[in-house]
Amino acid sequence: MAYIGKGLNDIATANVSVDTMTGDGSDTTLALSMGTKGIGSVNDVSVFISGIQQRPNIDYTLSAGVITFTTAPVNGQAVCAISHSDSWQDNVADSSVVTESFADLAITDAKIIGLNSSKLTGAMPAISGASLTGITETTNSASDPAIDTNGTLGDIWVNTASGEMFILTDATTDENVWTNVGGGEGDVPLVLTFQGEISSYTHGGQQAGATGYNTIDKFSLTSQANATDVGDMTAQLWYTCGASSGTHGFAFGGDGQQQPANGNVINKYSHSSDGNAVDHGDLAVTNGAQRSSNSDLNAQFGYSVCGRGNGSPQTTQIDKVSFASNTTATDVGDSTTARKQPSGTSSTTHGYTAGGSINSDSSGTNVIDRFSFASNGNSVDVGDLTLARMCPAGSSSTTHGYTAGAYAFPTFSNVIDKFQFAATANATDVGDLTAGIQGNSGSSSTTHGYSMGGQPPATLNRIEQFSFSTDGNATDWADLSLARVYPGTSQI
Repeated sequence: MAYIGKGLNDIATANVSVDTMTGDGSDTTLALSMGTKGIGSVNDVSVFISGIQQRPNIDYTLSAGVITFTTAPVNGQAVCAISHSDSWQDNVADSSVVTESFADLAITDAKIIGLNSSKLTGAMPAISGASLTGITETTNSASDPAIDTNGTLGDIWVNTASGEMFILTDATTDENVWTNVGGGEGDVPLVLTFQGEISSYTHGGQQAGATGYNTIDKFSLTSQANATDVGDMTAQLWYTCGASSGTHGFAFGGDGQQQPANGNVINKYSHSSDGNAVDHGDLAVTNGAQRSSNSDLNAQFGYSVCGRGNGSPQTTQIDKVSFASNTTATDVGDSTTARKQPSGTSSTTHGYTAGGSINSDSSGTNVIDRFSFASNGNSVDVGDLTLARMCPAGSSSTTHGYTAGAYAFPTFSNVIDKFQFAATANATDVGDLTAGIQGNSGSSSTTHGYSMGGQPPATLNRIEQFSFSTDGNATDWADLSLARVYPGTSQI
């Protein structure tokens, strides 16, 4: 083929391609779109699972353009493979082609594959951006991208102040994942609303057997300090549960003194400005003593599970609440067991309901139920707690659910149970709270679980903290602004 300008022995071009998949718990391979061309070794491919870089030849291998994982990525985990290669094109030797070799009008547009800027004179003609193809957008900015920095999968973002570089590995609108591929640390991940990085909120509750509270407390997840009162709910409520949207906290139903017992009200309060809650709508039925709630991965819905209907025994109902609209919740399924006062935990794909009272205040269950966020429908039984219990606290890591404390007739339990999200298996005892308590509520950061309030011997204001990574016993972390039992929680 004809060549314009001075010939080169070789032309080297650096290529980058991005391939993604979502783990399903069984698939161990990911075929690279670049294939085998130019990829010299497994070290030419950077692999990230949920934003965490994997180790070549340990966590994955490469053969014939296909990555094989040592362990199948967990169901719902985002997988991103970034391939780097050089492609080589042989050309004629220097000085072997002269101008007389080209016939007039022989060089057509289709034959021009590149043109050095030094060979251009005058101004370039105007061209529509729609005519440019195969271009990955690169943004230069003095700050990092945010989860609502929308773009196209594979877009590149360079922080000109820190020198860090991010690639868009999940382009869900307003819920983007920007993976750090530079020399720095820290991805810009999808927000997990069942975990917090800044603060935890505790709403409602009561003085044991007496006064109810409308107080909304807030305490730091990063520095050890007591909670402060930052607002009020619309009514004094206890036996309420909570959920998080990423920008707001929600309290679902509850028993109250300023509205009919087992109220159906949904309270909503701001995580950014604090302040009082507003009425966000209603549960599908009046409901109290549910205390089990979940938030889905995309920060669109919260779930209120089981409880006690107005004047009725324990229920199996799963209510689904839209965070975006002020409407009545929808009944989307049933738990396997009618109960009140269970704990609730969340994975990225499912909600879990553990324990609870099945027929009286002295009879608990050890059942762990699971229901799907994506398909709605009924729960399935996926395992058992180490003991039957009611009124425990629930916390969530990205891989496990935790159930702490509870009333395990006829005693108050201090046991911290841990169960897997990825497998159908029973829970194990991994530590203890500082004392046996019940009616406490649970919250989660990215590294720790928390237990707030509860009783006995008296109503407690204690906030306890336990580690997700090392298991073990809880420690006394801080205090609520007032002692209470049966509150709800949210986090940001």
